[in-house]
Amino acid sequence: MSSRTNKATMHELKLRRLMEHNHRLREELARPRVMVSVASLNLINHCRSTKDPLIPSLWGPLQKGEDPYAPVEQSGCCSCELAVINLQEDRIADSTM
Repeated sequence: MSSRTNKATMHELKLRRLMEHNHRLREELARPRVMVSVASLNLINHCRSTKDPLIPSLWGPLQKGEDPYAPVEQSGCCSCELAVINLQEDRIADSTM
């Protein structure tokens, strides 16, 4: 009798797995698709309309304010930054004691 119940539970388990797999496949089938030619055209249009700062030969030199890779100009002197860093380190050291 127990072998029949084991077989029945195994069949139910297999059926449940197949039903779940079937459900996932139906969800994937319902997902909206884009044709490759349309996706390629969208990519080409994006590349033509978006400036790339790493290709100055194509887009021309960038202004300092437009270049995200330009070094940031610091206002003031370096000792001000060091004083802030030292102050933060002192606070951390005081809180651990």
